[in-house]
Amino acid sequence: MLGAAPGALRAQAPPAAAAPAAPVATVAPVATVGELQQTLAAATGRFQAMDAAGVLAYVSDRYRNGPITKASIRDDLLAMFALYDTVRARVRIDEVRMVDGAAWVYSTGEVSGRLRGLGAWTTVLSWEREPEVARRDGAAWRLEGPGP
Repeated sequence: MLGAAPGALRAQAPPAAAAPAAPVATVAPVATVGELQQTLAAATGRFQAMDAAGVLAYVSDRYRNGPITKASIRDDLLAMFALYDTVRARVRIDEVRMVDGAAWVYSTGEVSGRLRGLGAWTTVLSWEREPEVARRDGAAWRLEGPGP
């Protein structure tokens, strides 16, 4: 081995493991975006009707965003519905990308509520171009958690 040429040693080294290919994101088909917009409209309607179970029907049992789970979303909805006599959500889908069958939905929106007893409107939450991942679960789309 000592007398071997450097090229011979390199040729005997095991090949480096190939890095796994990164998932490819593609623009979502128009029909998929339409389905997601319909799902968003239905979920928004359930929210504005202050129907926690109706909203949660659009959230996967696997939902996870750090410490936030479907159960904690339920608790937050119930607290919000107790604090406000009217709630409003305005959400716009900015872009949808498909990655391995999942829809990466980028949205901008605002949730507001009218404080019970005071009548004053307050902004509860607002965001801009935030990602959420949705997956088809049977015939329905459900949120699973945040994107990248």
